[in-house]
Amino acid sequence: MRNEVKNMRILVDADACPVKKIIVDLAKENNLEVIMFFDNAHVYEDGYSKVYIIDKGADSVDYFLINRALPNDIVVTGDYGLASMALAKKTYPISPRGLIYTEDNIMGLLNQRAFSQKVRKHRNLKGPKKRVSNDDEKFRYSLNVIISNK
Repeated sequence: MRNEVKNMRILVDADACPVKKIIVDLAKENNLEVIMFFDNAHVYEDGYSKVYIIDKGADSVDYFLINRALPNDIVVTGDYGLASMALAKKTYPISPRGLIYTEDNIMGLLNQRAFSQKVRKHRNLKGPKKRVSNDDEKFRYSLNVIISNK
């Protein structure tokens, strides 16, 4: 089991990711490689992660990340489309709020996103809920679950 964890990496859709510090802290504790993916509007350095800066473009960071994902990697993203592609690549996608994406929940999430987009076109609705401190704890717990079960 430990051998699989050694092969596990954490790939992060990092542009708007609010849990980068938690990811790096847990990766250090478990001796896991972290790779952060940003568009070229960002500068980032934490002294631990490998960082890729990708030209801006529609989903360019998502495609660059998923083309480097390997089975058993963890993919941190709030994007349901990227999470769906990550599941197809046999990775373990997780949201920054701690939701572990699965084959059982991804279609419902994608359908919910499509419905919400249609509704927002016709009404002035708010976006997602603001983060609360509990979101960080849920993310830390869920990421630990993925790491320790592999």
